[in-house]
Amino acid sequence: MTLSDRIAAEILRMLELSDGIMEIQRNSLASMMGCVPSQINYVITSRFTPEHGFLVESRRGGGGYIKITRINSPHIGMHIVNSIGDSLDMQSLRAILESLAGFGIVDPPKARMILSAVSDRALQPLDPMMRDTLRASIFKQILLAVLDSNEDSNREQRFEKG
Repeated sequence: MTLSDRIAAEILRMLELSDGIMEIQRNSLASMMGCVPSQINYVITSRFTPEHGFLVESRRGGGGYIKITRINSPHIGMHIVNSIGDSLDMQSLRAILESLAGFGIVDPPKARMILSAVSDRALQPLDPMMRDTLRASIFKQILLAVLDSNEDSNREQRFEKG
């Protein structure tokens, strides 16, 4: 297990113990893990992103801290839609789909189908910069449709139970 893996595992453990929200000072965590604060920054910026289901707030300075919040699954879909900018590369798309599958919003076969529909291969006729722009636009619309479909299913289930 690499140092980055150990740091990520410790942060996840701390999140579990604190019901999905934790605040910690960067220097304290670095000291606890036996590393430099920049290593903590690297792990947080690469593994605790909205695409992975987390919100991170950071305050620098004397009393600076990092606040990490695990996004509740009912809200993660819309949060991801809102966090996608005007461009979406394949690596980010894969991370988003893995998170959505992990939260049960998109099942693995549907995730593979979405990935295929907006892959570089599917968008090959376009200029590479246009691919990421079109991929973001298409994926947002697909995700909104999936979220709407899931909400319709939830409404039907509540109606049948009620």
